[in-house]
Amino acid sequence: MANQNQNQKKNKEDFSLKATTPNISAGRVISGDRLPTAFDLVEQMQFLFARVMKAKDLPEKCASNPCNPYVEVKLGTFTGTTRCLEKTTTPEWNQVFAFAKERIQVLVLEIVVKNKGNGDSHDFMGRVSFTISDVPMRVPPDSPLAPQWYKLEDQNGVKLQGELMVSVWMGTQADEGFPEAWHSDASEASGENIAHTRSKVYISPRLWYLRVNVIQAQDLVLKNKSGNNSEIFIQGVLGNLALRSRSVKSNTSPMWNEDLMFVVAEPFDDSLLVSIEQGSSNKHESLGSCVVPLKNVQRRIDATPPASVWYNLQKPKENEGEEEVKFSSKLNMRISLDGGYHVLDEATHYTSDVRPSSRSLCKPSIGVLELGILNAVGLSPMKKENRTDAYCVAKYGPKWVRTRTIVDSLSPKWNEQYTWEVYDPCTVLTIVVFDNGNLHGGKNAGGKKAEGSADKRIGKVRIRLSTLESDRIYTHSYPFINLHTEGAKKMGEIQLAVRFSCPSLLNVLQTYAQPLLPKMHYISPLSIFQLDNLRNQAAAITTLRFKRAEPPLSKEVVEYVLDVGANVWSMRRGRAQFYRIAGLLNVLVSVAKQFDEIHAWKNSITTVFSYFMFLFVIFCPRIVLPSTFSFLLLVGIWRYRTRPRYPSHMDMKLSQADTATAEELEEEFDPFPSKFSGDNLKKRYDRLRAVAGRVLEVMGDLATQGERVQCLLSWRDPRATALFVVFCFVAIIVTYFVPFRIMMFIWVTYVLRPPRFRFDMPAVPQNFLRRMPAKSDGLL
Repeated sequence: MANQNQNQKKNKEDFSLKATTPNISAGRVISGDRLPTAFDLVEQMQFLFARVMKAKDLPEKCASNPCNPYVEVKLGTFTGTTRCLEKTTTPEWNQVFAFAKERIQVLVLEIVVKNKGNGDSHDFMGRVSFTISDVPMRVPPDSPLAPQWYKLEDQNGVKLQGELMVSVWMGTQADEGFPEAWHSDASEASGENIAHTRSKVYISPRLWYLRVNVIQAQDLVLKNKSGNNSEIFIQGVLGNLALRSRSVKSNTSPMWNEDLMFVVAEPFDDSLLVSIEQGSSNKHESLGSCVVPLKNVQRRIDATPPASVWYNLQKPKENEGEEEVKFSSKLNMRISLDGGYHVLDEATHYTSDVRPSSRSLCKPSIGVLELGILNAVGLSPMKKENRTDAYCVAKYGPKWVRTRTIVDSLSPKWNEQYTWEVYDPCTVLTIVVFDNGNLHGGKNAGGKKAEGSADKRIGKVRIRLSTLESDRIYTHSYPFINLHTEGAKKMGEIQLAVRFSCPSLLNVLQTYAQPLLPKMHYISPLSIFQLDNLRNQAAAITTLRFKRAEPPLSKEVVEYVLDVGANVWSMRRGRAQFYRIAGLLNVLVSVAKQFDEIHAWKNSITTVFSYFMFLFVIFCPRIVLPSTFSFLLLVGIWRYRTRPRYPSHMDMKLSQADTATAEELEEEFDPFPSKFSGDNLKKRYDRLRAVAGRVLEVMGDLATQGERVQCLLSWRDPRATALFVVFCFVAIIVTYFVPFRIMMFIWVTYVLRPPRFRFDMPAVPQNFLRRMPAKSDGLL
C-alpha cells in the first residue's frame, strides 16, 4: 500500500520541461540599437553598494583601549562588518557591501566605525550616514564612482576626530564590485564563512598524459633471500599514485615493454619515481630506483616514439653499506608527455571539451555560449531547520563558474550570467545546484569537515549545444530529478536562459566532418581500462586543485559534475539500457512483422502491390538508390514541422526511475565495495546471478548460430559438409547461367506464394543449419 501511494505521488509530480518568459532585456531594442548591457539573459537586480576604503586621523586610544578599528555597514536589520585591523589609526579595508534593493525598508544607510576592545567591548568612534533617495545611480560601462572623505559624526551629528573614505551608489549585478561584495542575501554568514558565499570562476588545470614505456633492465642485483621463484615488476610513483607493471620471472636482465600511463597537470613541478621491485605484490623489496623530473621529460604531439634512454638506478638505502657488490643496474625507458590527446575527465558522451592538451594543436573557437542563471523555485529543504542555502555550479570546458550562495531561501534568485568560448558544438553544458554546508560551523576541532557539513546535491541539468539553434535564446524551467533510496524525487526547478552564438555557420558545419577527439586517440588508441583509470586520475587532480582555491570547490561538487563512480552496476540502469537497445531494434522488428504480414497474405492488396513494387525494382535497378534518398529527403522535410523546440532533458520513463523498486535503489546507492553483508547481500548476489545467467544464455545462442555457419565448411560433420560442397558446385553452374534478377524474381515469387501452396514445416536451409555441430559440445 505504501509503494502504491508513493507511485501515485510520483505520477502527480510534474517532471516536464516548461517554457518561461522571464523579464530579460535580450532582444529588446531602443532607437534601433540593442540595450548596452552584457547581462541581457538575466533579470536586472538593483543593489545598494557601499565601498569602505580607509580611515585616517582616528584617536590612538578609545576608552583606554588601543585603536583596533573596524566598520559596520547598517541598513535596517542587515549589518555587514569589515575585518578588524589592530593598533592602527590609518586602517585600509577596501571592502564592498551590497544590499538588495527589494529588501530595503529604511531611508538611511549608516556606516559606523567602532573600536574592538578587551573581551566583548566595542567602543563607538563615529559614523557616516546617507539618505537612500540621494544615492546616485551607476550603470556600467560608466567608470567606478570616486570615493570621498567624510568627517565622522556622533549620534547627534556633532563632528568627531577622524575621517572615513567611502563611496555609495545604486547599481546592478553587472557592477565590478558585485562578485567580491558582502551580500545581504548571505547576512547570516560571518567570519571566514563569508568566502564560501561569493561567486567565483575556477579554471581546471591543463592536463597531460605521461607515458612511461618500460623496456628492459640490465645488471640487476637480485635478493638471494627471496628465492628463485620470486618475481620482478616495475613500480612508478607520481604524487600519491603508484602504478605497477606485470610481473616477470626473476633474472638479471628482465624485459617488459609495457606502458604505465599517468595524468599530470601543468606546471610540471613533480618528479616521477621509478623503482624495480622483487617479491610478491604484498611484500617486495627494491632493487634500485631513479627519479625523473617532469620538466625534463620530452613533450610530443604526434605518434613519433621518443628516444629510449638508459637510466642509472640508485642503490637501495639498505644496501648502501655493501661495498663488495658493484652496483651498475640500469633501466631502459621511453618517457614522454603526450600532448596530442585530450585528457578525458568526463564521460565521453557528456564531454564539454575535446581539445588536445598541447596549445599548438588547439583550433580557434567557433562561437560563444552564454548562460543566464536566473532563479530556482520549490527547492526541497536540505537542513534540519527546514532551510536551504543554495548555490549553482556550471561547467563547460575548463571553466567552472559558481554563483553566490543565497542563504535560507527555497526560491533563490541569482540572476548571474556567464560566457564560454565554444570549440565544438557536439559538447555538453552541465549545471548543478548544491546546498552549502560550510556556513554554520563547517569544521570540527581537528580542522576537518564536521559531520553533516558536506555540500548536499539538489539536482543536475545537462544541455547539449548541438541541439540548440544558433542565436536563439532558450528560456526554460528545468526540473531537478534526484534519485534517493526512497525513489525519484523532484527537488525543485531552476530557470535558465541559454544562447549559442556562432558568427560563421560554415565553421560550425565543418566540425561535423571532423573526428570528435584529437587524432592521437585514433592513431595510438588507449584501451577502455586505461581510459577509465586515467579519467579517475584526472578527476582526482581536479578535485585537489579546486580544494586549494578560495573558496574551495568541494569534492562532492566536482565528483557529481564529472560523474565519478557512475559506471557501477545498477539494476535500474541496466534495464534502461536494455529498453534503449529494444527501441533501436523496434525498427527491424516492425519491418519483420510487416514482411510477415505480406508473406501471410493478411491483406491481399498489400501483398500484390509489394510484389509488383519488387518486380519494378528488380527490372529497373537504377532507380533504387535515387528512390531511397528521395524517401529520406521527404521524411526529413516532413519532420521539420514537428522538430523538437525544447532542449533535451532527463526523462523519468527512459531512466526507468518511475519503476525502480526500493531494493534496486538501495543497491544502486550502495558504495563500492558494498557496506552490506549477510542475507541482504546474498539476495542481491543471487538476483545478479539470475540476470547474468539469462545474459549468458543469449550469448551462448548467438555464439552457437555463428559456429554452425562456420561448421558448414569445417568437415566436423563430414556428410553435412559434403552436401554443402555439392550444393556450392550446383550453385556455381546455376548462378553463372541464370541472371541475378531472374533468381531474385523466382525467390521472391516463391516466398510470397499464397498460403494454400505452402507447408507449415521449417524450410530446408533452416533445417540444415540447425543440424550443424557447434563448439558448445566441448563446454564443461
